[in-house]
Amino acid sequence: MPEISRRTFGGLLGGGAAAAVAGSAAVPAEAAERPFQARTAASSTGRPNFLVILGDDLGWADLSSYGAPHIRTPHLDRLARQGVRFTDAYSGSATCSPTRFSLYTGRYPGRTPGGLAEPVANRTQGLDPRHPTLASLLRKTGYATALIGKWHCGWLPDYSPTKSGWDEFFGNHGGVLEYFSKLGQLGDHDLYEGDAEYQDLRYYTTVLTERAVEYVGRKHTAPWLLNLNFTTPHWPWLAEGDAETGAEIAARIRAAKSQAEISNALNHYDGGSVAKYTEMVESLDAAVGEVLEALRRSGQEENTVVLFASDNGGERWSYLWPLSGEKFVLQEGGIRVPTIVRWPARIDGRQVSHEPVFTPDWTATLLELAGARPDPAYPLDGTSLTGYLLRGERLAERDLFWRVRANRALRRGDWKYYQDADGDDHLYDLGADLREQADLGPDRPELLAELKASWERIAAGLLPYPD
Repeated sequence: MPEISRRTFGGLLGGGAAAAVAGSAAVPAEAAERPFQARTAASSTGRPNFLVILGDDLGWADLSSYGAPHIRTPHLDRLARQGVRFTDAYSGSATCSPTRFSLYTGRYPGRTPGGLAEPVANRTQGLDPRHPTLASLLRKTGYATALIGKWHCGWLPDYSPTKSGWDEFFGNHGGVLEYFSKLGQLGDHDLYEGDAEYQDLRYYTTVLTERAVEYVGRKHTAPWLLNLNFTTPHWPWLAEGDAETGAEIAARIRAAKSQAEISNALNHYDGGSVAKYTEMVESLDAAVGEVLEALRRSGQEENTVVLFASDNGGERWSYLWPLSGEKFVLQEGGIRVPTIVRWPARIDGRQVSHEPVFTPDWTATLLELAGARPDPAYPLDGTSLTGYLLRGERLAERDLFWRVRANRALRRGDWKYYQDADGDDHLYDLGADLREQADLGPDRPELLAELKASWERIAAGLLPYPD
């Protein structure tokens, strides 16, 4: 059995829950994980490639390696066995576009006007092309850069990946689209190659997978960054065989007379099911498997860092046990996400890490691994994990911070400060109470006040929300 840490033990709410907590009991005996330990010796390598894969609204326990009892994800489980599976990894926010801002910039979403949108929903909002990004900083050091899939940081003509450091873009600008027609949340066509519309009526996950397979299989002459952002399993809940249902949704979008009607058509509130959601997650897993196989065939697998995560917590059909909350809120279910890192040249497999990390940390980490320097005018909010992953250096205790309109949250060690939508403050010990049910604020008022004051100090440096 893998080692069960105090943090993992906090989720053991009964014998029947054991298989769900941190995915530990879900890992087959032959693939048992061990606590993370950096490799003591590693061969010299050149600068690595980066394959950063995001699922969309994928919940923390939606992978079988994280405890899902009904979803089978053999390719992502294999990826976890070949690298490090993080149990206490978080998204930068509780919704899609703010987390993407935090990944692309390495900063809190509230540092930029576009990051205040939760999520970006009109043509006036977006990531300022003048702001340095992971892609633009890597490109300055000689990296080739591409983004395939969901951008969700603004629409043309003002915003686009190609305006923010990516050499190539193939995908959608908005937060959601119908998987076959490619009609998006503004009611118009939203599939682009560069800045030109592109037509392909096949299932979107299939189209993105083909593009990613082609990109990683090229004869690259420079190290590369590929952001591969799937929309799966975000609503509308459609699988590859659901073209007829997709056509019905597309017809409703075309007939819509308001933004609300478009959103209702895409969300299809009477649609979806656990079975359909399972089918979508399993198709995401198969897609990732195809891309990873193409990477293996290309001969670049050994020196490519693969990072897989979700952009926020799960939604209606996700399997989130034992977490409380879901997408949109800062309870654990809204921000704790499955996260896997693999780098065969430098990191051993079959490992599990319980270190609390969040999206901006990965930006800082990839920049350091590439030898790229952040822009001093735009200091990062993330902490590079390079010393931890490669040299076994202990991560100093720090505060992980989140702010959305409805909630606030801060984590320090096992302690979490959380303010709910009613403005009530709570204090949880995640090491003993992963489900956030026992409010210890009345018992530890000094600690609650200390964490709240830390949250307010950080928030004071961010942009205020517009009225």
